[in-house]
This record gives sequence, C-alpha cells and structure tokens, in this order.
Amino acid sequence: MTVTVKIQTPLRPVTGGQGEFKLDGATVGEVLRQLDAKYPGFADRVFDANGVKRFINVYVNEDNIRDKKNLDTELKAGD
Repeated sequence: MTVTVKIQTPLRPVTGGQGEFKLDGATVGEVLRQLDAKYPGFADRVFDANGVKRFINVYVNEDNIRDKKNLDTELKAGD
C-alpha cells in the first residue's frame, strides 16, 4: 500500500532536499527504514535506542504514533 511521507524542513538536508515521498509499507517503522536505506544517515537523525527520538514527532494523519503503536503503527493506503 502506498502512503505519503512528508519530511519537515529540518530533516530535508538528509533527504537531498526532498520534502515528500510516496512509499509502500505496512508500518511506520518499515517506511522510515526505507528512507534510511535510500538516504543513509536518516535513521541517525530520527532514531535513538528507544525508537523515534523524543523531540521528533511522527504522525499518521492527525495521530501521533506515540499514542498508537509507535513504529509498529499500521498504515493503510492513502495515509
């Protein structure tokens, strides 16, 4: 299933200046790992030993993944 990932301005230098991606993935973690595979260093900026760094917010639609299943938050087409 294809989802849209929007990257905020502070992280765009890591993604070659790109701010939006269409990716396939079943969970938030899977999609974010795809970005790291394409843009090495992305994970270093986003993840720590506990998952997503506490000062970085990741949303699926309007829901913060911390209120869901964190990186295991399921995605559906169009999210």
